[in-house]
Amino acid sequence: MAMAMAMAMAMARVTISLRSLRAAFLMYRRTLLGLAALPLLAPSVARALDVPEGPVVLTLSGKLRQTNRAGAAMFDLAMLERLPQASFSTRTPWYSQSRKFTGPLLRDVLAVVGGHGSQLRAQALNDYRVDIPADDAQRFDLMLARLLDDKPMPVRDKGPLFVIYPFDQRAELRNALYFSRCAWQLRSIEIL
Repeated sequence: MAMAMAMAMAMARVTISLRSLRAAFLMYRRTLLGLAALPLLAPSVARALDVPEGPVVLTLSGKLRQTNRAGAAMFDLAMLERLPQASFSTRTPWYSQSRKFTGPLLRDVLAVVGGHGSQLRAQALNDYRVDIPADDAQRFDLMLARLLDDKPMPVRDKGPLFVIYPFDQRAELRNALYFSRCAWQLRSIEIL
C-alpha cells in the first residue's frame, strides 16, 4: 500500500512537472510570437524627407523632427500625392452643395515630419491665420485637400491646398468654430 502511495505521488509530481513544462513552453512561444510582431506594430523607421523637385506649395516649421530645407519641411504637390490619400464628401458654408475633397490627412503629414506640438498655426496665401489644436488632426479626419471633385484646385477656387474638416461625418463639427479653422489657399503650418 505504501508502495502504491509512493508511486501515485511520484506520478502526480511528473504530471505537475509536465504541466509546468507545457505552460512554460506556451509562455515562451507567446513571448517569441510577440517579439516577432514588434516590427509590425512599431512606427516605421524614420527616413530622410525628400527634397521638393517642383514648386513648394506647403512649408511646415516649428516643432518637427524631419526637415528637408533650412530647418523646415517643404512639400511640392508630388510629395503630397505620394502620401496616403483620403476622400470624403461634405457640405460647407462656401459651396452651395456637397463637394468631394481628396488629399492626405493632416495627421499623416504631421507624422512624416515628426510634428510634436499642441497647436498648428495655419497661414494662407492672403495671410489669413488660424490656430488649430493639434489634437484635431488625431480626433477628426482633418484633411489637406488638394483635389476638389477629383480636380486640382486652382488658387482662385481655394487651392492649391485647403484645410477641411469632414463636417458631415460629425454633427459637432458643423459650427462657426470649426468653419473658422478651415484655411483655403494654405501655404504654411507652424507647429507650436
